[in-house]
Amino acid sequence: MYTVPPPSQKSDPSSSSGDLRVYQIWKGNNIFFLQGWLIFGPDVRSLGFTIFLIVAPVAIFCAFTARKLMEDYSNKSGISIMVVIIALTIWDLVLLLLTSGRDPGIIPRNAHPPEPEGYDGSAEATGGQTPQLRLPRVKEVEVNGVPVKIKYCDTCMLYRPPRCSHCSICNNCVERFDHHCPWVGQCIGLRNYRFFFMFVLSTTLLCIYVFGFCWVYIKRVADAREISIWKAMIKTPASIASVVLIVYTFIAVWFVGGLTAFHLYLISTNQTTYENFRYRYDRRAIPYDRGVLQNLQEILCTGIPASKNNFRAKVQMDPQTPTRPIGGGFVSPSMGKGTNDIEMGRKATWGGEFGAGLEEGPLNDSDFLSVKESGLSEDSPGIRTHVDEIRDRPVIHPQRSSWGRRSGNWEMSPEVVALAARMSEPNRVGGSSSSNSLPSGNQKL
Repeated sequence: MYTVPPPSQKSDPSSSSGDLRVYQIWKGNNIFFLQGWLIFGPDVRSLGFTIFLIVAPVAIFCAFTARKLMEDYSNKSGISIMVVIIALTIWDLVLLLLTSGRDPGIIPRNAHPPEPEGYDGSAEATGGQTPQLRLPRVKEVEVNGVPVKIKYCDTCMLYRPPRCSHCSICNNCVERFDHHCPWVGQCIGLRNYRFFFMFVLSTTLLCIYVFGFCWVYIKRVADAREISIWKAMIKTPASIASVVLIVYTFIAVWFVGGLTAFHLYLISTNQTTYENFRYRYDRRAIPYDRGVLQNLQEILCTGIPASKNNFRAKVQMDPQTPTRPIGGGFVSPSMGKGTNDIEMGRKATWGGEFGAGLEEGPLNDSDFLSVKESGLSEDSPGIRTHVDEIRDRPVIHPQRSSWGRRSGNWEMSPEVVALAARMSEPNRVGGSSSSNSLPSGNQKL
């Protein structure tokens, strides 16, 4: 069950913490409706624009072109034109909702970083401190005999399974991540890719249907009045509306039709959009390709796995755990690095770990030496006191302590440990007057 640390502030006595649901404290950027039954991306507003682009031309077609064709074809074929367009539109909107309003395959976050391989929890060091164990940034697994690299996600604190990626828009790790579609306002992944493909395909068929019957109506007007096609296009209000729909659907079909053809290629080769653009399997074997027929069967005909998240489940609050002295634990693979993470869509900084008052970005020895040698204790006692407070503060990972838990881990980079040792060295040697003025509690981190 999803767990969260207890709130630091007093809660409303009228509301019990046991009434909280997972969707109410969800750490991703998703938006929920109907008390967690529907989950959307943060750009769900674009869904309304997509619905308008579908419903508006269909309404114009039914009000002008289809109604005139029903009058021209007095038999059942005239009514069938209206029935088919309405049924196809409803089916298209249902597929859109199934694509946008369901869990795309989000992997639940870990409450704590994973333990390094080979760690049995019994390793100890001198002075009551545990040794630091760095988690590897990348691991390698085999898929159908082909080596595939899996990466560690700092946000979700887990190693992403093969074909999984972290969406920087929704802020979730998604299984078989294809892409984030702004038109549906949701990530496209393992659990909604089939509905997305069927939605794009049905939208293409809808455009072709409207495009074809608009030409049928204009041709009938030209034949009935014995005029050219160009004159028939502006002869009646229905023919003018048909011309507008012809232009609209002609432009739209290039977009949705091209998207349908592209995803047919991806399905036949068992690729995702993310893999196709990032890895380019052109010159090497695709590890997931099982042949065209089996690929089609796997993606379009197999059962959809159940969601790994129960968004309406009640939240189980973790008990408060005691604080642990710094000096050991597990180290995140990206701690101490200011590098960009392309898949995360953000840049790692130090500011959040040292507290307010320091600039964001990597810290080095010269930053503290400049403070030490600039005489701030004489000219700016307020600033000096603030720096002393920061030096006194334990430097730990933003995640909470979990002393006594096997899965609880501390993340602190070796650079921070070395820097703390270098700063406390004057206290042991008795070098500078500013260092001697520090409280005795600063000599032990």
